[in-house]
Amino acid sequence: MRIAEFGRGLLAFASACLAILCLIYSDNAPLGRSLPAGVPWRDLWVYGPVIILLAASAGLCFARSALPSALTITGYHAFSLVTCLPAILSNPISLGAWYGFCETLTSLTGAVILYAVLRQHSPGSHMPAVSAFAVRMAQILFGLTCVFYGWSHFAYADYTASMVPAWLPARLGFAYFTGLAHIAAGIGITLGVLPRLAATLEAMMMTLFGLLVWVPSFLARPRPQWATPPENQWSELVVSLLLATAACMVAISLRDRPWGHASRTRGRMSPGTDRPS
Repeated sequence: MRIAEFGRGLLAFASACLAILCLIYSDNAPLGRSLPAGVPWRDLWVYGPVIILLAASAGLCFARSALPSALTITGYHAFSLVTCLPAILSNPISLGAWYGFCETLTSLTGAVILYAVLRQHSPGSHMPAVSAFAVRMAQILFGLTCVFYGWSHFAYADYTASMVPAWLPARLGFAYFTGLAHIAAGIGITLGVLPRLAATLEAMMMTLFGLLVWVPSFLARPRPQWATPPENQWSELVVSLLLATAACMVAISLRDRPWGHASRTRGRMSPGTDRPS
């Protein structure tokens, strides 16, 4: 259960950061941008789900409330995913319209994996096959979003290159390289080709992106153009944290798999267990 406890703590921290961000900057809440100002009880619709998310983040820190809290966080991201659909329906061929959807979907996959792992460890759980299926579907969806992120690096190559730290040479080359890395990791996770290695490297890359790009941007004077206004800067940092958390959850769910193509010496484990299934 040590791995599950680490995942709980990581997701609790990331979800709490998202909730606090949405409370401070309501436009980052799921309905913050889509609901017009004249809607009755607008503040309740905007802030209500965020307060529930914050409470669930706290509940995730305690063993007794961890399972319903993980389910609540999963529901929050599913709700957020639905709010992304109008932008896609209005312009389905726009890469920008799909970006928010994919980021939310990535966050959802991390929550689904944690819920499935906790469900398997909960007393009286009799649905290991359902949990394993949910974890595998989450892994596939995560892999597909990684392919999308890689594709966006090529579609917005100049913008991506502008975010590469100035002390690194060949910034455009780094934009293309990281795009290829996203695509390779996504394909590996989706098709099951070296999935553990792919997920681990993807988690490292997403974590380093936040540490090397967004954290230093708060110290830069003047701030880079892409790091303004402040709410966008904080939003990008929190989103990077959520994506890295989801990548870590995927890597955790694949910890029973070999690093390479070596034949397995143990039976295939169920997600979140320490014994062969």
